[in-house]
Amino acid sequence: MGERFADLLAARAGDDRPGLRFEGRTWTWREYVAGCRERAARLDAAAPGGSLHVGVLLDNGPELLFLVGAAALSGHVVVALNPTRSPAELARDAAATHVGLLVAEDPYGEAARSVAAALALPSDGEGPAKPAPEPAGDLVMLIFTSGTTGRPRAVRITQRKLAVPGASLGALLTPDDAVYCAMPLFHSGALMAAYAPAVASGATLVVRRRFSASAVLPEVREHGCTYLHYVGKALSYVLATPERPDDADNPLKLVFGNEGSAVAVRRFGERFGCFVIDAFGSTETAVSITPDPAGPPGSLGRLPEGVEILDPATGARREPARFERGRLANPDEAIGELVNTTGLGLFDGYYADPEADRERIRDGAFWSGDLAYADADGYVYFAGRGTERLRVDGENLAVAPVEAVLREFPGVVEAAVYPVPDAAAGDQVMAALVLAGPFDPDAFQDFLARRPDLGAKAVPRYLRLAERLPQTPSHKVVKRLLAEEAWLTADEVWWRPGRTGFRPLTDADRRDIEAEFVRHGRRHHLGG
Repeated sequence: MGERFADLLAARAGDDRPGLRFEGRTWTWREYVAGCRERAARLDAAAPGGSLHVGVLLDNGPELLFLVGAAALSGHVVVALNPTRSPAELARDAAATHVGLLVAEDPYGEAARSVAAALALPSDGEGPAKPAPEPAGDLVMLIFTSGTTGRPRAVRITQRKLAVPGASLGALLTPDDAVYCAMPLFHSGALMAAYAPAVASGATLVVRRRFSASAVLPEVREHGCTYLHYVGKALSYVLATPERPDDADNPLKLVFGNEGSAVAVRRFGERFGCFVIDAFGSTETAVSITPDPAGPPGSLGRLPEGVEILDPATGARREPARFERGRLANPDEAIGELVNTTGLGLFDGYYADPEADRERIRDGAFWSGDLAYADADGYVYFAGRGTERLRVDGENLAVAPVEAVLREFPGVVEAAVYPVPDAAAGDQVMAALVLAGPFDPDAFQDFLARRPDLGAKAVPRYLRLAERLPQTPSHKVVKRLLAEEAWLTADEVWWRPGRTGFRPLTDADRRDIEAEFVRHGRRHHLGG
């Protein structure tokens, strides 16, 4: 298998079959590659003899893909700036990645002008570009991590990082297939699991400017899409659209993505008559776990060779998980960090960020920051990110199993579980729910009481009922924002003052809770 994405692109240069479709227009693969080469020539002219880092503030569309192809075919680099970040944050991101030219379109023109002014950069080719301090080598792109639990870091996207997953997933496709891509192309998921496989296989890439749950099925049918890529909570939002008796009458065969809940994966496949593969991965792609449809419900697959679950403090291997009535019985001994002990996989490091490299790479091993546990047969279960553990009444809890239970309550579109402070010590469990209908507290309490896989300490003390949750563009919930607001939010909040029974949280309750924190000398944990 070749490991240069440029070779996969070059193989499409004489292909006159449909390659790219966007908003009523179609480019053949021949036309697409020619457009990439034309833009590469423009970048060469803007930075003669140098490597240009091109910052892009673009929605999904042909221009972004032409520039990515241009970078792969030349010595220039596309820096995928996240348009949801503030101008000040964008300026810091652009400066840290040596952006020498900005390309933007509405509605991001004002942000681009602010960044250009802050860094004295040309915009859209107006004025002299600033070459990067070093040659690009195999570097094609810089993509920032989602930043859900900390500051975003620029991951190096090299030729092989695009070529390897492109060729692997492309082997599942033919030139007669069509790939539906509505996930943001400034994140790695859509590039590696939609764009690159389409290039490798010659399938048609159907691109949507922005994701719309209600548009997925009509557009899949319109364009004959056989493959759909998703990330995060996209499946849940499609499932929340009204059901129709002909939902399964569509051309979809394969749906591939990551971070879908087990409930959403199962229901999506059943409702739309397709096979859904939810793989585990991240922008770094240093730890990959292959899904096993025959594995236990909720498992990610078997631990691959060279990947272990280790204690982040001591580096010791964690014990196999034991379950009692479906609930993890030994979280303190079983939960650890997923570590690639044999190397870095497809991770080629962060860009100009030695501090971030040191945090993740230790003695030649990659520490993912993802918590997990594995049973005696080697099947892995996700437990949450490194900051998503709770300690309730002296017991450590993982958030992912609690979320999995809550998502099975009828009407739940999305659920997020996170720690909020306890007035005396440790944490309490809070959950934010997006519901398709009204909240029935009695039915919810009955549902929780019937779940043997949910321990008493894992039952949420607080419930936030929201129309939407704060998310990254790749539909990952930003839990740190939910945790910061806790129950001090304008959204409707219910709580359990005792062991059973949810009731609305009132202003008087909030004052009483604050008084408890003051009494225990923990008022500072409430912020504000």
